[in-house]
Amino acid sequence: MARDPPRQLTMLRELRIRNLGVIEDAALELSPGLNVLTGETGAGKTMVVQSLGMLLGQRADPALVRSGADRSSVEGIAELAQDHPAAARALEAGAEMDDGELILQRSVTTAGRSRAVIGGSTSPVGVLREVGEQIVAVHGQADQWRLARTDQHRAVLDDFGRRHGRNLARALESYRSAYAEWQVARTELAALQSDSQTRTLRLDQLTAALQDIERVDPQAGEDVALAAEANRLDHVELLRETTTQAHRELAGDDEGGEPVPHVLGCLSAAGQALSTAAEYDEALGELVTRMRELAVLAADVSADLGGYLADLPSDPERLAWVQQRRAELTHLTRRYGSTVDEVLSFAQKAAAEIATLDGGDERLTELRERVPALQKAAVEKAGELSSARRVAATALGKAVNRELSRLAMGSARVQVCVTPREPAAENLSADGADDVSIELSAGPGQPARSVAKAASGGELSRIMLALEVVLGADDVPTFVFDEVDAGVGVPQRTRSARG
Repeated sequence: MARDPPRQLTMLRELRIRNLGVIEDAALELSPGLNVLTGETGAGKTMVVQSLGMLLGQRADPALVRSGADRSSVEGIAELAQDHPAAARALEAGAEMDDGELILQRSVTTAGRSRAVIGGSTSPVGVLREVGEQIVAVHGQADQWRLARTDQHRAVLDDFGRRHGRNLARALESYRSAYAEWQVARTELAALQSDSQTRTLRLDQLTAALQDIERVDPQAGEDVALAAEANRLDHVELLRETTTQAHRELAGDDEGGEPVPHVLGCLSAAGQALSTAAEYDEALGELVTRMRELAVLAADVSADLGGYLADLPSDPERLAWVQQRRAELTHLTRRYGSTVDEVLSFAQKAAAEIATLDGGDERLTELRERVPALQKAAVEKAGELSSARRVAATALGKAVNRELSRLAMGSARVQVCVTPREPAAENLSADGADDVSIELSAGPGQPARSVAKAASGGELSRIMLALEVVLGADDVPTFVFDEVDAGVGVPQRTRSARG
């Protein structure tokens, strides 16, 4: 008994489009293998590709909403193995899968509001793009620029190397690390060499400033303390006179002569007068207590005034020194900061910068020795990269030729040529020192030339188709080729045979 063929578990199986451009409502069911969608101009083929773009997370253009509708929508059903990267990413985003089926949905309104849904869960468009690009790869005629431009041939080869073996990927990563290290050191060396004169001038300026500050040797907060001391010394006679008068008013004059009333004497007399009658009234007794407290407080103030008078300086030389010191500090604050604390901060930063600048010559010497060594290492890594690319180039050529044999180009041969630029030390770039060219030989004995010059539009389409299959066959299960037959002519004898 014959068995049913095994179920295809990794493919885009169905596409449903509503109100997009000329399409009102269409369902497209896909089968394993090759599916061809044909139709006259204006039938809506481009809208199918546009709908795929929406479904895969590209920009949703509200201008494509069908006239008379308020929104357009696209729904796709993909059958995925549980271990497929797209399934893993979808489940990570909160999607649900039913028996290996993942439903993707995208809609856009005429107002430009877009909504993406993955497995029944609303998701950011970016996540839809991540999932979609692992399910479907869309290739159009415009993608042939990668073959038409020789500078992209190396990118194609490196892409193949990353997907089909780790040797080239490791060699490229190792080279780029060595190249980046060389470039950083090279840039620093050039900067140090060009800034040598400027650095010397800056070093002289900072050294002179630091010497100026060290000569004065300012202390933190010194300017504030000296300002207060100068103010006191400038007015010492006034301070002495007023303090003496206040002390005399509180405690009297001990130098003899006619006694005069003073606060302490008055408070004492008042207290004695009240105390004789306080025993007859409690309220008066409380006042006596307060009177005594005033006397004690006045006595304390009087003692403090006496101590202040004893400590009050009367040294003209000290005033002269303070004024001279303040002048020195003012010289610094005019140059290096508005306060002494700012001057000290400037000095600290200047010392650190001097240490860096002093080490500049040592660093310059070090880099002059190091840069050539780093360049040599980068050249060696570039050689290893060239070798890995040549191995990958052989594998890529064979893989593409196998695909071309199925595309009516069996006699044509594609080869990928890797040519190191010499001398390598002068031709290093971020991608190595190789020129890569994908070349086509139309038939046996025919010279191989770059596909950018030798291939027709139809041949470019088929070579690009072969490359897409070779580059992505291990990752993306569904490929969509838009107008891949463009430029492919029908042989004359075929046209004649058909009449």
